[in-house]
Amino acid sequence: MNKVLLISLLALITACDAELPQRDPKGADAIDGIDMIHHVGVLAADDMRGRAPGSAGEDKTVKYLSEQFAAAGLDPGNGDSWTQDVPLVRITASQTMAMHINPAVAARTEEFNEPADGEAQAESEPADNGQTASGQSPDQAGDQEQKSDQGNSFRFEYGRDMVAFTRRLQPQVKLDNSELVFAGYGIVAPEYDWNDYENLDVEGKTVVVLVNDPGFATQDSKLFNGNAMTYYGRWSYKYEEAARQGAAGAIIVHETDAAGYPWEVVTGSWSGEQFDLTGDVDEYRLPMQAWISRAAAEKLFAAGGKDYAKLKEQALQRDFQAQPLNQAVSITIMNEIEEITSKNVIAALPGDARVEETIIYTAHWDHLGMDESKTDDPVFNGAVDNATGVAGLLELAQAFGSLDSPPDRTIVFIAVTAEESGLLGSKWYAEHPVYPLEETVAVINIDSMNVYGPTSDVVVVGHGNSELEEYLARAAEEQSREIVPEEHPERGYYYRSDHFNFAKHGVPALYAESGSTYIGDNAEEAARRSAAYTEEHYHKPSDEYYDWWNLEGAIQDLQLYFAVGEELANSEEFPNWYEGNEFRAAREESAAVRNEP
Repeated sequence: MNKVLLISLLALITACDAELPQRDPKGADAIDGIDMIHHVGVLAADDMRGRAPGSAGEDKTVKYLSEQFAAAGLDPGNGDSWTQDVPLVRITASQTMAMHINPAVAARTEEFNEPADGEAQAESEPADNGQTASGQSPDQAGDQEQKSDQGNSFRFEYGRDMVAFTRRLQPQVKLDNSELVFAGYGIVAPEYDWNDYENLDVEGKTVVVLVNDPGFATQDSKLFNGNAMTYYGRWSYKYEEAARQGAAGAIIVHETDAAGYPWEVVTGSWSGEQFDLTGDVDEYRLPMQAWISRAAAEKLFAAGGKDYAKLKEQALQRDFQAQPLNQAVSITIMNEIEEITSKNVIAALPGDARVEETIIYTAHWDHLGMDESKTDDPVFNGAVDNATGVAGLLELAQAFGSLDSPPDRTIVFIAVTAEESGLLGSKWYAEHPVYPLEETVAVINIDSMNVYGPTSDVVVVGHGNSELEEYLARAAEEQSREIVPEEHPERGYYYRSDHFNFAKHGVPALYAESGSTYIGDNAEEAARRSAAYTEEHYHKPSDEYYDWWNLEGAIQDLQLYFAVGEELANSEEFPNWYEGNEFRAAREESAAVRNEP
């Protein structure tokens, strides 16, 4: 896109009430960079206050999106309403907390791992107070354990060493000397013959687990999914599994390469307001969820006479047995709790022939709100993530709305809430669909669009999942572009955006984005800026609009998404997941419902 033109739009960006220029093009040709810049300027402005759910920024965002969908010629997507209520609870934990680490009481091995038949088991001396606490299995590497320094107590500071929170709807959640257990990767996956909790009782204890999964750590394609993260590697799974096991808390050790983002993303994402769906009850919520830095983990392990690097290596074995860390954690989490109603914004272009069959485009409108402690720049504007995606959603609505006649199937656009808090808006929709999921042909998700320049390739996140990739490949060929797998499958992006909730219910979901092979005069600079985004701007207040943005790549991609949706909307086919995909069985069950007489 012409840089001079972009610079000339700066006044337009700050004028939220400015009228958009009139346009005559139809379909994909109606997708326009000028409009995109305007939409991003409105949505990522400081007065949107970071678009947090339940805020004044939400009210303004929902109003703007509804007006823009109406201006594109679409109908309200939820009966006569543009919105779907999403019941949330807002939990704000005090940031004055600290995590206190103290030596655990002396231990008994059988509390952790039951011995195999006939295996002898030694007992440690009981603690002075007569209580028994957690013990340890023999060191799997055969090394002698260091004796724990029983006088070593210390604390981890909030933000620097750790971030802790709870989704329990209680004003105070307290752990008092909860014994710490290293549970490897914290995974129970029968299909991979893996169980880090085997013979382990963690009732009342706190597990310390590694981020990602063993496949990433070993790069062994025969272990889990090799370098590509599975759902078992996601932080959300690890907390859920710890809760199922009855733990009092779970602490994930952050490492940048395994997590896919730096420590600052953890502190930016998990401090301040957090949200959850009000329908979930406390018994399914873990009392304490926490992250600690690798440096903090090394200190914690060493204080209990353990070697972090050695235990991390041992955790890659299927027969790994959980290890007591000879330490206990105490923490008090003070919460402010407020129930709110947030909104998914839904618009529809009814089909001309098979109105009950739908193609859904999604993008999340929410971001992280504000952090008043950041006095220099407290607003998390979320320009790339995900004002660009929502602007793209509006452009697609404009493109379909400009057609002389609608396609055969209905096109639905959903701007969902609370993605940043755990994909909650899309989870609510998938569990309470306005349009039956068995009649939903496909979902195309847009999250963080390319603002760097055009590319010759198109990345499919979760490559090899579904037949939707064949539709995308045909559209890409028209642009002389090639389809490629994602560069960092170890980061688990397929499980980190809203399409995933539809996939879990069997709906084929396409998540694609611009590639990394930039073309044009500024290709080298575009590649540098793209690579720097995660480190410099992702989930930080600096995710703002910059006058060097080049939306040619974003327009390329939107025209691809339009072509895929248009072909699907005029087809009678219901694409499926490929054989062997974990979501195919759910799709086939929904197909049986759809085909009932």
